[in-house]
Amino acid sequence: MGSIFRSILGVPVAAIVVVALFLFMYGLIKNDMVEIEDSGPPPNIKIGRQLQDSEVTNQKRFDKPVLDQPPPPPPAINQATFKPNVDGVRAAVPTFEANVDIGTAFNPDRDAQPIVRIPPSEADFQRCIRSDVQKIERVSLQFDVTPQGQVTNVQVIDSTDRCYERSAIRSAEKWKYNPKIVEGQAQPRFGVRTVIVYQVGGQ
Repeated sequence: MGSIFRSILGVPVAAIVVVALFLFMYGLIKNDMVEIEDSGPPPNIKIGRQLQDSEVTNQKRFDKPVLDQPPPPPPAINQATFKPNVDGVRAAVPTFEANVDIGTAFNPDRDAQPIVRIPPSEADFQRCIRSDVQKIERVSLQFDVTPQGQVTNVQVIDSTDRCYERSAIRSAEKWKYNPKIVEGQAQPRFGVRTVIVYQVGGQ
């Protein structure tokens, strides 16, 4: 009897409590509706950017550089009148006397013929000029010619002054010859002789 009484009494009380809690929670989460008055159409906003071309007013001008005129060339030296002097002593350019055989009609092979003969350099025999007395010095040479025309094995056979021998040898080593031709083939030439003549001294 007691349990039945408690059940009948407890059910309405529980229902009341549940309803009260529901109303309380509803009151907490309820959002009042607020009407927003119509203030008219939204403003029309346009965003733009205008770029204007700017003129460059302070540009620097660069003039074309002007080059200085080149100096005039030095006056030409007349080789016909130019004669070097060594301590007041004049030295003439050495001349040549050559003993070279030329093939005859019965011998069609060409013997060695000079094509380049450079005179001795005056700097090589300046020290040999000891006075202003005019004189002639000779240096006799013998050498071989390679199939390529180069002078080799230069030797002094005779000289009137040994001081000029070195100058003569150095000059001959620079010469160029046509090689000896035998049956259409270039051959070495042996024992070619020549004489270099020095005319020195005098005013």
